[in-house]
Amino acid sequence: MKLNSIGLDAKKSENLSKNLNVLLANFQRYYQNLRGIHWNIKGKRFFDLHVKFEELYNDANLKVDEIAERILTLGGVPLHTFEDYMAKATVPVGKNITKDEEAIRLIVESLSKLLLLERQILDHAADASDEGTSAMMSDFISEQEKTVWMMKAWLTEEI
Repeated sequence: MKLNSIGLDAKKSENLSKNLNVLLANFQRYYQNLRGIHWNIKGKRFFDLHVKFEELYNDANLKVDEIAERILTLGGVPLHTFEDYMAKATVPVGKNITKDEEAIRLIVESLSKLLLLERQILDHAADASDEGTSAMMSDFISEQEKTVWMMKAWLTEEI
C-alpha cells in the first residue's frame, strides 16, 4: 500500500477526493440557490427570510472552501468551473423562486441530498482511517440535520 504525505492510503485518498469533488459541486449549486432565493424572496416574511438565507449562503460559502481545501490536503484538485459543477451536481436548481414555502422546501430537499453524500463520504473516510474528512463530515451532518429540523418545523411538517 502506497501512503500519501499525510499517512493515508493514496488510492483511498484519491477516491475520497473524487467523492469530495461531487460534494463540492453540489455545495456550489446549493450556494447559488441560496443566493437566488435571498435576492428574490417576496412576501410578508421577507425580512426574516432574507436574513436567514444570507446566513445560510455565508455558511455554505465557508463549507465550499473547507471542502476544496480538504481535497487539496488529500492530494486532489478541487473542481472550480461551473461546467464541472453542472455535470456533477444533483441538488435541484432553484430558479426564480419568490415564495417562502417553495424556498424552504428547496433548502430541505437540497440539504437532504447533501446529507446523503456526506454520509457516503463519512463511510469511505472511516474505511480509509481519514479522521480529518470524518470530522468535517460529522460536523456538516449535525449542523444540517438541525437546519432540516428547523425548516420542517417552519413548514409545520414532521421530520
